[in-house]
Amino acid sequence: MIFETHAHYDDDRFAEDRDALVASLPSRGIGRVINVGSSIETSKTSLLLAEKYEHVYAAVGVHPSDIEGLNDETYEWLRSQTKWEKTVAIGEIGLDYYWDKEPEVQEKQRYWFLHQMQLARETKLPVIIHSRDAAEDTMKLMKEIHAEEIPGVIHCYSYSPEMAEEFLKMGYYIGVGGVVTFKNAKKLKETVKRIPLTSILLETDCPYMAPEPHRGTRNDSTNIPYVVAAIAELKGISEQEVMDVTWENAKKLFSKVHA
Repeated sequence: MIFETHAHYDDDRFAEDRDALVASLPSRGIGRVINVGSSIETSKTSLLLAEKYEHVYAAVGVHPSDIEGLNDETYEWLRSQTKWEKTVAIGEIGLDYYWDKEPEVQEKQRYWFLHQMQLARETKLPVIIHSRDAAEDTMKLMKEIHAEEIPGVIHCYSYSPEMAEEFLKMGYYIGVGGVVTFKNAKKLKETVKRIPLTSILLETDCPYMAPEPHRGTRNDSTNIPYVVAAIAELKGISEQEVMDVTWENAKKLFSKVHA
């Protein structure tokens, strides 16, 4: 079975077939799914999906590009949701300088990143970190808050192998999805080769980032076997070993999941 650690099945692109698709996942080899919030609204819908399906769990948090929805009231709402047994992580949180280049916006991102990291520390939940075009500040803030004391994963990893090793020193996992199948994904392929399998989690970020041979189409968890095959080839091991080890990795990080 495969542990899907990062999905967005509440996205509108699943509106027509969401129930049938999500319900079918265990019979198609996807044993557990974490549906990840990226705003206050999608944190709510992630909780609803986790309530509806036994194999689905929720992460609650606000993506850096959606921080306008964060204030004292909504931050306290996030805190209240961490008490539920199927809320298993804070995420996705972090920094994204690709879209937001204004200094004042980036400062607000850093503020709420630190606050949500602190929420994870207080509630003893792992974090799911989004970092795009913000490697230096991500590492700086993680060191500032002593992120080695807060377990988590760097989702949809896109930086260098050397940076990955720095995250690993802090105890973090590296999230690997469809990009690893792309021909031009040289940095990610080298990262996968270099880091131990015990530091890798499988994810899709669906409906985004579909792997080859389905690149450009709507992604879903049933495409993870393509990611498994790519990792197995890069590391010279069996696909079964990739599935088994990454399942155990996910169980260890997301310890509230019944798996």
